[in-house]
Amino acid sequence: MILFLTALAGGVGGALRFLVDTTVSRINQTRLPLGTIVVNATACLALGMLTGYGLGHLGADHLITVLGIGLLGGYSTFSTASVEGARLIREGRWSAALVHSGGMLALSLAASVLGLALGGTLR
Repeated sequence: MILFLTALAGGVGGALRFLVDTTVSRINQTRLPLGTIVVNATACLALGMLTGYGLGHLGADHLITVLGIGLLGGYSTFSTASVEGARLIREGRWSAALVHSGGMLALSLAASVLGLALGGTLR
């Protein structure tokens, strides 16, 4: 049953990623792919919160599996971010590639740390 729920959650996560990415891309006024940055930063925040919660709640393994691996695994998209960074480099937009890749790394790491702190306070 956990396998089924994890797969189902992964599909929901992929659909959410599509919705968030297309919404952000529609309102984005720059040539930088901000949708992927928003998706990955929010995924890191949510995964940090889930992990922080799980550390304080033994027995939450199934919840962490379904939401962390399934939902957030389907939602996050670091492979797309890598392709976007490589595309920016191939276009000769080195500074945009650095901002995109480096900025996403820093923002995602900060979001993870914040999520861990917030998740540790959840009861």
